[in-house]
Amino acid sequence: MTENNESNFSEFKLGLKDGIPVALGYFAVSFSLGIAAKKAGLTPFQSGLTSFLCSASAGEYAGFDAIASCATIVELVLVTLIVNARYFLMSVALTQNLSPKLNFFHRLVLGFYVTDELFALSIARPKFLNPRYTYGMICVASPGWTIGTFLGTLAGNILPDRVVSALSVALYGMFIAVIIPEGKKNRVVSILIVVSFLLSYLFSVLEFLSFINETTRTILLTVIISSAAAIFAPVKDDAKSKKC
Repeated sequence: MTENNESNFSEFKLGLKDGIPVALGYFAVSFSLGIAAKKAGLTPFQSGLTSFLCSASAGEYAGFDAIASCATIVELVLVTLIVNARYFLMSVALTQNLSPKLNFFHRLVLGFYVTDELFALSIARPKFLNPRYTYGMICVASPGWTIGTFLGTLAGNILPDRVVSALSVALYGMFIAVIIPEGKKNRVVSILIVVSFLLSYLFSVLEFLSFINETTRTILLTVIISSAAAIFAPVKDDAKSKKC
């Protein structure tokens, strides 16, 4: 075995090791996601296949919600695209840590499997990222995500409705765990969270707005609120921050 192959294998093994905690977390979250898939009418195989092809909790939940509300294909695509838009930025940022000599195939695979956790661990690697490290994480994280969704949907078909309803709340807890820390660190984010909750509630109770289905509502509010935040409270780059 050459020195380069030994290095690649070492990186892959390290990725496997670092991916185990990620896989355990994915399993817990995706189990609740599987409950949401069951409520949307998907079979365990369908939900598991969805998680295998789309490693995105918010995107999948939005997709399952769109299916449950009988949204059109266009609405389903749009809401998934908007909710997962942050991965475009992560992929661009990750390219800065890749060797210019890295071929298109490796870049394609890394871009496809960009998630919050895998991105954070991959971009923290010193020097140029060896894609085998990320592949190692993917090999344990992706099955954890897929199997968790499959078992969650399977459990949803077996457990009583009250238990299923209780378990489905866990997914909302995950979203709260994501937004609250950011809200504590950034006043603008905390205001946007409150505004989002308020507008979402108004859309559901006001008669002249309640006709809009949940999927379209998510698309509209995401675009409107994020655009307003970008206009009135733009994030300053490092250069501008130093001048201020």
